[in-house]
Amino acid sequence: MMQTMEPPQLFRKYLIPSLFGMMLMAINILIDGLFVSHGVGEKGLAGVNIAVPIYSVILSVSLWIGMGGATLYSIALGQSNQHRAKKIFTHSIILAIITTGLIIGFCLLFEQPLAYLFGANDAIISYVVDYLHIILLFGIVFVLENILSIFIRNDGNPTLAMTGLIVTAVVNIILNYLFIFIFHWGVKGAAYATVIGTFIGILVLLTHFLTKKKQLGFVHTKLDLSILKNIFSIGFPSFIVEGSTAVMMVAFNITFSHYVGETGVVAYAVVNYMHTVFLMLFIGIGAALQPITSYHFGAKLYQRMKQFVRIAMITGFGLGVAVFIAGLVGKGFIIDLFGIDIPEIIDYTKIGIVYFFAGYLFLGINMVFVEYYQSIKNIRIATWIILSRSFILFIPLLWIFPNLFGSNSIWLVFPVAEGLTVLIMYLALKNKWIELVPIEMPELSKKSG
Repeated sequence: MMQTMEPPQLFRKYLIPSLFGMMLMAINILIDGLFVSHGVGEKGLAGVNIAVPIYSVILSVSLWIGMGGATLYSIALGQSNQHRAKKIFTHSIILAIITTGLIIGFCLLFEQPLAYLFGANDAIISYVVDYLHIILLFGIVFVLENILSIFIRNDGNPTLAMTGLIVTAVVNIILNYLFIFIFHWGVKGAAYATVIGTFIGILVLLTHFLTKKKQLGFVHTKLDLSILKNIFSIGFPSFIVEGSTAVMMVAFNITFSHYVGETGVVAYAVVNYMHTVFLMLFIGIGAALQPITSYHFGAKLYQRMKQFVRIAMITGFGLGVAVFIAGLVGKGFIIDLFGIDIPEIIDYTKIGIVYFFAGYLFLGINMVFVEYYQSIKNIRIATWIILSRSFILFIPLLWIFPNLFGSNSIWLVFPVAEGLTVLIMYLALKNKWIELVPIEMPELSKKSG
């Protein structure tokens, strides 16, 4: 299938379940925000939004190990080495459990300082800690669901990966309603709903191991340090993507709190919840590309691989245009979703949506570049793209803009950082500072043809 199906058709086969699945992961967080906003109030919404970066931290670890391991797994399948593929999967699961356990254990010891570090103040600290504690306590559940979903998609079953996430989202919605509006558990109810929904999603994903076509499985193996090193190395860009997202959330919360106050924090909470959904969609395009390009890289089908990159790039830009237009047209609807009724917050949020959503015109292109270079083990370029759009450009701009142009310009930091990163990548490719496909492509593609 990988080598014979037409590129547009094969890409769609992976894209639709990937987009849908990633969107449902984001909806789990969005649902928490919506129910908390209506059932607890603006302070509850701000509190959960400040705690959400811990979810990104946990997710970043699962993407680090999951994408690193899955890339190696698909390359091994492309090389027809099934035993090595299973060995990689075994190492990935063990590594995920140990790594996540250590991080969560450390964070549980310093919950309250962590909450203040994320931008909490005395008015909302109780909401932050209530949500933070439960997400940390059951953090391993989120990691296992994400890693299983990634590997199952790479094992040729993107539909089941999507189904697991559908079940997670549906259960989360039902339990959020029960726990918040019926049992009145507040933000704790939102956190418990997310945990239980995720656990049931894992049970759905485990049915993959009962199917006849599956190649995924565990093998008895000794610890292979070279595999662990490669998993960490290849997956590092995915870790930075999610890790930098957490840093950017915290930095935004602190900046809005400093320059605008509670109005800015609540307005950003609304925009950030929507951003969580859209960011997952763009990551989903790259996640659909990853198993395809990793397999083709392993099989040395470089010319065919180039076609998939072009298709993914067009898809990413097209989605960006659609999301930007949706923000312009539907900004009032988005604010109404969260039940915000304070005029000052409504006005500032409308400005934020228009300015912030311009960044989606560039985000899709950057995410495709990151996932593609990571999928072919070119970690240096993938890491540079992420650092450019986050720490190298974002952090300085977040300090410069409000000081020079006022508080409204805080919203422009995201689109400017993304746009400059796209410009740098365009110049690098045009001037041959970097290559889109391996430089030996012409010779190898002739041999493989």
